Amino acid sequence: MSEEHASVRYIVDDVPAAIDFYTTHLGFTVRMSAGAAFADVVRGPLRLLLSGPASSGARATPAESAAAGRNRIHLVVADLDAEVARLSAAGVAFRTEMVSGPGGRQILLADPAGNLVELFQPAH
Repeated sequence: MSEEHASVRYIVDDVPAAIDFYTTHLGFTVRMSAGAAFADVVRGPLRLLLSGPASSGARATPAESAAAGRNRIHLVVADLDAEVARLSAAGVAFRTEMVSGPGGRQILLADPAGNLVELFQPAH
């Protein structure tokens, strides 16, 4: 029986840098890598398709949509303050300040290509 994943494609400028970012800082593992063109990394049920400029995914993207947008992957964490401290110590820069709402707290960071990643701690 194969494991099911929800897949998201991110267009990146540098696939090896993106692999390093997601595996080093955010707990993803490499499922498949095709050098500078493409990589498939996973974290739990999330399959992140990292498509470099030479990939078919990037080539199929209309020019006006090629830049990173306001969309983002949403990673739930148990202790947001600890994650922020850990990532800050590793030199990862955050794009926003912490935001709190009725559902929990969140902060945004970006991968090396500028794609957004949301770290979210649900309210208890």
